[in-house]
Amino acid sequence: MQDVNYRIIVDSAAIFNETDLTGVITYVNSQFCVISGYDEAELLGKNHRMLNSGQHPRAFFEEMWSTISSGQTWRGDICNRAKNGDLYWVDSVIMPLFDANTGHPKKYASIRFDITQRYQLESLLRFQAQHDVLTGLANRQLLQQRLDCAILAADECARQLGVCFLDLDGFKGINDRWGHACGDQLLLQVAQRLTDVVRTHDLVARLGGDEFVVLLTELDGLADARVVVERILAALALPYALPGTTIELSASAGLTVYPHDKVSADTLLRNADHALYQAKQAGRNRFVVFDIEQNAVTSAYYLMLDSVAHALEQSELQLHYQPKVNMRSGQVEGFEALLRWQHPRDGMVPPLSFLPMVEESDLIIDIGEWVIDQALAQLVKWGSADHAWTLSVNIAARHFHQDSFVERLQELLARYPEVPPHRLDLEVLESVAMHDILQVQRTIKACQALGVTFSLDDFGTGYSSLSYLKYLPTQTLKIDRSFIRDFPPDKDDLALVEAIIKLSTVFNRQVVAEGVESIEQMALLMRLGCDVAQGYGIAKPMPACEIEAWSQQFQAQQKWSALAGTGLHKGAEATQCPYCSPS
Repeated sequence: MQDVNYRIIVDSAAIFNETDLTGVITYVNSQFCVISGYDEAELLGKNHRMLNSGQHPRAFFEEMWSTISSGQTWRGDICNRAKNGDLYWVDSVIMPLFDANTGHPKKYASIRFDITQRYQLESLLRFQAQHDVLTGLANRQLLQQRLDCAILAADECARQLGVCFLDLDGFKGINDRWGHACGDQLLLQVAQRLTDVVRTHDLVARLGGDEFVVLLTELDGLADARVVVERILAALALPYALPGTTIELSASAGLTVYPHDKVSADTLLRNADHALYQAKQAGRNRFVVFDIEQNAVTSAYYLMLDSVAHALEQSELQLHYQPKVNMRSGQVEGFEALLRWQHPRDGMVPPLSFLPMVEESDLIIDIGEWVIDQALAQLVKWGSADHAWTLSVNIAARHFHQDSFVERLQELLARYPEVPPHRLDLEVLESVAMHDILQVQRTIKACQALGVTFSLDDFGTGYSSLSYLKYLPTQTLKIDRSFIRDFPPDKDDLALVEAIIKLSTVFNRQVVAEGVESIEQMALLMRLGCDVAQGYGIAKPMPACEIEAWSQQFQAQQKWSALAGTGLHKGAEATQCPYCSPS
């Protein structure tokens, strides 16, 4: 009677069963049948092994049986498999029931509570903590764990592993043009392709944005890794079907192999990232294997980029302005904005010590847009002071070739509606047209339709100057300072400058001479037909706060009218210039 009473109480609150001393089931309650999916007849006389989920090692059950067979109570969580194959978890207490006469165990009773929902929630939370929300791929945390384990395994088994860091070429343009929802659809397809193409024991992770890492394990050497990476790039280069459109884009990757690059997990990732950057610089749609000998150079490069990016954020970058004047009239026609870095510790950092490196990275796009914004703001101030000066800014090739360049320029101009767009002049180098001159032509015309003007900078130093004059509709040619520096008396430079000035007349371009440093050079340039110049002979680049005072002082000087009055002007006799032969 007592057994019946406790069974009634337990049956109403928990999953309950009993077994004999050999583990054969002798009693189950209704809740046991419900959660297991078996009816009473299927369970009685059977061993609990029929519910084994395969989730626990053999030692788990050996420890359990040892505990209860010695007369003690066992407590723990057990994962069982129901009749339909589903897994369920139960919080279990298994205890021996003793014979009152002999004091020996006569059977075992088990009281269980269903905790499946708790385990599912914990499993979901663990998954979310270690996986990317959008793609379901491993995240940085799980990648770090697996990479640490892979390094240990590689050391123990004398095998190699590879880390492939990759991203999509031009993904930002996809988001800008079609929106982030379309970008997310693209990333899902990329994740699926990566999962399909890698080997079963490899791991694909997404670090964020369009950055992915593939952990390649059990490699025999670099050749194995190359095969997988080539397969990855080929798969990612296939067309993508997106809502309302089909697009094609490529990917770039950096690869490093352990133990050739025998460093920590963090450094492996960083080295693969460095190699990815080199692949981007080499033309994209390719992969580069990290070269440990280049590590010092690469590290210094990244350190410089980080420093300049920090300088931009902290307002350490500033613009100085160099005047462009009409030497014949003595009027200030405009200025060129030149970038300077006022370092808090090192003082004024020369542009040539950081700009060439920055121009090879996407950081130049952020800096370029900042320069245009600052230039327009300065034009607003000059307009308020009744100065109609123009202002030129230099545009790097990487910035100019962005698909969104015209759109972003339009947005920047819209911020300053009080600035007439023609007062902003964009200076580009001849080399900007080397890859696709017709596309550059279209971009220039689209910008000019907004009202801005263009100058072709450092003219005469490229390889196709004449064809550029034909195809690039810039309003101004700027004679490179290298031709001005040595004349007089260098007759070769003189001949080149004269030819450039005549070409500008034929193609209806204004011409500006850079690097003018002396009155003699100014006089000679006017004699050749170039009236506008800039250089240290006129003024060094100066901060905006000094321009007003310089302008007032400059206008008060008489040397310009005196210079023009020497007779060194168009049509003057050759004998008036000792540096020119009679025409």
